Amino acid sequence: MTKTKKFTNRDVVLQTAMKLFLTKGYLATSMDEIVLVSTVSKTNIYYYFKSKEDLLTAILDQLIQTYTELIQDIVGRKDLRAQERFDLFLQAMAGTESSFLAGCPFLTLYTQMPQEADALRRKVGSFFQEQMTLVEGLLLEGVHKGEFSPTLPAKAVAALIVSALEGALFLQHANQDPALLGQTLTTLAQLLK
Repeated sequence: MTKTKKFTNRDVVLQTAMKLFLTKGYLATSMDEIVLVSTVSKTNIYYYFKSKEDLLTAILDQLIQTYTELIQDIVGRKDLRAQERFDLFLQAMAGTESSFLAGCPFLTLYTQMPQEADALRRKVGSFFQEQMTLVEGLLLEGVHKGEFSPTLPAKAVAALIVSALEGALFLQHANQDPALLGQTLTTLAQLLK
């Protein structure tokens, strides 16, 4: 028999704050609003999170863990060809909630971080670097297996893919054009064929 995880007040606060930070903005969300929406007392929130920035750190850690596990699961699917895993990666990254302020949770939070939050900014930068490294590895595997061109500059193409994907998520949101992301994904997939 499997146990279902019971949601704690900490979990409720994290989920509430994440939704508010991503849809309304970190700077525009007060701790009082998190109290109101979560129905968790301010005292209890401050028991778990000493500051609003601590709450942002926990949210960022949770997002990074979720996305990293998703990407690693896709890249690790050795039952699929590299091209198929690449397509799955694009689809997974495109599945980002479009109601986020900047189209992507990481861009949304990054642009809202306090200027002095250098550690958080480095954390987001490291996440994107890891994403590029995983994509590069997938591209190199495809090159070695003859799925992609042997002249493919994997490192540069990985950076292009992650940049184009993040840019498309942002532009899709900014321009209110849902077709933009699909066009970008199709183009990225065609570039490798």
